[in-house]
Amino acid sequence: MSSKAAALPGQKGLERFLCLGSGWTTLCGVSIDSAWEAPEGSWASSAARRRNMQAIRSRDTEPEKLVRRLVHAQGLRYRVAARPLPDLRRTADLVFRPTKVAVFIDGCYWHGCPEHYVSPKTNSGYWSDKVLRNITRDRDTDQKLQEAGWLVLRFWEHEPSASCAQQITDTVLARRARMSES
Repeated sequence: MSSKAAALPGQKGLERFLCLGSGWTTLCGVSIDSAWEAPEGSWASSAARRRNMQAIRSRDTEPEKLVRRLVHAQGLRYRVAARPLPDLRRTADLVFRPTKVAVFIDGCYWHGCPEHYVSPKTNSGYWSDKVLRNITRDRDTDQKLQEAGWLVLRFWEHEPSASCAQQITDTVLARRARMSES
């Protein structure tokens, strides 16, 4: 790699370079400097925004991994990014099947945190509607899981991981104890 180029982070097996002095960008050897046109039906306002949004993880975020690590350290085992109900096309971040506990760790932006959500300046109509649809889907998921006898635990990504993990552990152990008494 020349001194003018820097590799972009998080790219395993793909060459992504940004040439700092020349003003052009390549993605896997394809120039994207020319007039960019969004693919049909795309929400992206620019090529850079599209790349940025595609890089956002839907699972294995740092808050999730930290909570999982703490819960695992307490001796609990669970499924990751699993469907609590086979017929429901939605996944929980942690699923404790025997005790019917589904855990969701919601991102502040994507799920409309009342403390931290800020409507974007670009394409705000689209993104505000998207977040509203996410919130509506979250409530629907909660309702369907509760109707099926599941307990839903939801945490915001900004909540302290240790307290989330402790609440999860306490809840799962209490439900286990109730099940063994029956």
